[in-house]
Amino acid sequence: MKAQATLTIAAQERGAELGDLFGIFFEDLNHAADGGLYAELVQNRSFEFDPIDRAEYHALTAWEKVERGGGKAEITVEESRPLNARNVHYAAIDIITEGDGVGIMNLGFNSGIPVRQGENYLFSIYARRDAGFDVPVVVTIEGIDGTVHAEGTIAVQSSEWTKYEMTLTSNATDFSSRLVIVTKGKGKLYLDMVSLFPEKTFLGRPNGMREDIAALIADLKPKFMRFPGGCLVHDGSLNPDDRNSMYRWKNTLGDLEQRPPRRNNWSYNQTLGLGYYEYFLFCEDISAKPIPILPGGYDPHHKRIVPLGELQPWIDDALDLIEFACGDSSTEWGALRAELGHPEPFGLEYIGIGNEEVGEPFFERYAYFHKAIKEKYPDIKIINSSGPFAAGGEYDRGWKSAKENGSDLVDEHYYQTPEWFLAHYDRYDNFKADEPKVFLGEYASWGNTYYNALVEAAFMTGLEKNAHAVGLACYAPMLCNVDYINWKPDMIWFNNHEVYGSANYYVQKLFMHHQGDQLLKIEASGLEKKQESENAKPINGAFALDTDLCSVRFWDMKLVNNDTGETKDFGSAELSDTREDREHGTAKKSVDLGETDWENYTLRLKAAKMSGPKGFNLYFGKSDDNNQLFWDVGGWQNQDSAVCSRVNARTSCLTQSIFTLEPGIEYEFRLEVSGRRIRTYIDNVLINDTEDKLPVIEPLYYSASFEHSTGDVIVKVVNVQENSVNARVVLEDLQKTSLTVDVFELSGHALDEENSFEAPERVLPKHKNFSAEGCSFSHEFPKHSVTVFRVK
Repeated sequence: MKAQATLTIAAQERGAELGDLFGIFFEDLNHAADGGLYAELVQNRSFEFDPIDRAEYHALTAWEKVERGGGKAEITVEESRPLNARNVHYAAIDIITEGDGVGIMNLGFNSGIPVRQGENYLFSIYARRDAGFDVPVVVTIEGIDGTVHAEGTIAVQSSEWTKYEMTLTSNATDFSSRLVIVTKGKGKLYLDMVSLFPEKTFLGRPNGMREDIAALIADLKPKFMRFPGGCLVHDGSLNPDDRNSMYRWKNTLGDLEQRPPRRNNWSYNQTLGLGYYEYFLFCEDISAKPIPILPGGYDPHHKRIVPLGELQPWIDDALDLIEFACGDSSTEWGALRAELGHPEPFGLEYIGIGNEEVGEPFFERYAYFHKAIKEKYPDIKIINSSGPFAAGGEYDRGWKSAKENGSDLVDEHYYQTPEWFLAHYDRYDNFKADEPKVFLGEYASWGNTYYNALVEAAFMTGLEKNAHAVGLACYAPMLCNVDYINWKPDMIWFNNHEVYGSANYYVQKLFMHHQGDQLLKIEASGLEKKQESENAKPINGAFALDTDLCSVRFWDMKLVNNDTGETKDFGSAELSDTREDREHGTAKKSVDLGETDWENYTLRLKAAKMSGPKGFNLYFGKSDDNNQLFWDVGGWQNQDSAVCSRVNARTSCLTQSIFTLEPGIEYEFRLEVSGRRIRTYIDNVLINDTEDKLPVIEPLYYSASFEHSTGDVIVKVVNVQENSVNARVVLEDLQKTSLTVDVFELSGHALDEENSFEAPERVLPKHKNFSAEGCSFSHEFPKHSVTVFRVK
């Protein structure tokens, strides 16, 4: 008779501390700040938009001229008498004919400025005029058809910059409104820092967060928040006063009108209204520990490097930030924090240096940061970087640096296919407890479907079970404005008046709410494992070459069977896909080479790039365009040699090393495939070495923990199979005659289901409870389910 499947939890056998394991990552991409979490409703409030930020931007982006009842005006942007030296532009309304009023209107973000009936909106503006001091300036919130939803007036009675404020109450709900400012009279009216905030911000903070988005984030109960990025931290110039500088935290403090405009490297403008003080406040408001990330004096995107002799100001930025967070009001930066409104220290346990760093210059500089921080603040946990890849030369370089310097954590980032996550759910099983811990600072499977969330839940049980080696983990990105998409998938989606959590959000919420404090030993018995023969499937199929905006010549292309010595001659080819080729209709972007059913083979070829910014791709193991492997030579700004796997049109980078394909040089390339092992060589030097693992589906994925504050035993079980699994859950050494069990479960959804604005809670956990006699109970784990037990 077949034994019943059993999950046995040793309720008294405590393991590694789970600490701050699950948190969140805020990066200002997808308009996550301006037009998102930051509650400002006016876009381009200080007339500082510029083509540096985005090619089509100009100083009057999101503004339109208003001329009513025969009125006529000229709208210009001036800078001769600015409000301050850091934001020099302001709007000038030259009244030519007053008519029924002339001025400007702001279009807001998305469809417009959202207002709700009966709610208050806080308007403020800096203004001056050179005539017509007795003529009011009328401020209205209007619908697209001109219907007035709210109205107020201010009297601009000075030729000097003066701040004016008032509250506007909307008499209607309209998510496509405009903010309109008009006047009559003569002369010029000058405007700057035009702002409209909902009175209802998160926890009522001035200059605060959008209430609905912030509440959804707070509901996660994250242990920490990593901020402000992301690539925007280190992609920029070395001069802190440049508009396109690296992210320098000191520029984000103080009065809003004094904060300089900044180019966001995701191709839009950052007002910096959401600055470091606001980040720390928000972390405090949601009880999340702050994890700020600072640049390390190197921009890998453009190879900008701070000379070692000039590194001290960058190190001082890190030391000053710690003082800003932790110092009392007798310190320079603690005093500034107190002056801003927070006399008590925020506290800081972690600091990150660098983001997705590749290249020796960063790691050479990291050592200086690490030494200085540890000397002054030995208890601060310092986070090093291992690049944006799950394996390879730069990943290994980051870990080597971390071990040599004694980093507390290493920031790993990877975005992969669901199949990769299932194949690597045990990724950290062999990591050591006495080495730097993993900070999985960015990860996601490609998609926001229920299947993506289910797979991520399975992977997260592996993170929990390896808490001896994994210290922190956060899904990324967190926020996306549906009308300004830079990257997807994303955990939380919003427009200007609605927000919803994805299926991935609810998995993250389950794991954050039910993390526990210490691991418990959990073992399974009686579960049938799937056969592993699928993992032996060889990599074979078609071969092809392609390029993007480059011209490359290939010759001496031969495929060799390593078992029999048989060869296939693929001849020569020339690809040319330059801009000129595209313009003249002569582009040849790709070529098919042939195919094979061999399991152990070597493809050799010679190549030379004639022109172009990057390199080429060599495809192999190709079933179709959506299912294949490829060797990316000269990828990502011509800095990579990477081996990638594409499954169902989604890509995983298996491994990466630095390589630049120089023009006019002849190279010898060699691809070796044996089973699922892949090696690449350039000029007889091993560049990439990896295995394309296929997932072996476990019957159940599971973890268990103990929560000190409640005494609860928490058990998480994920079933990704097509069939349900019945198992008995046994809690050993629990001195109880009966159990009360809360159950939180995600199940009953099609794998392709997603939440949306129309159905924001289509995928949502269900809660129930039951009692059981003794210290065990049976449960039917539905197919495609995530189940969390809280055992009282």
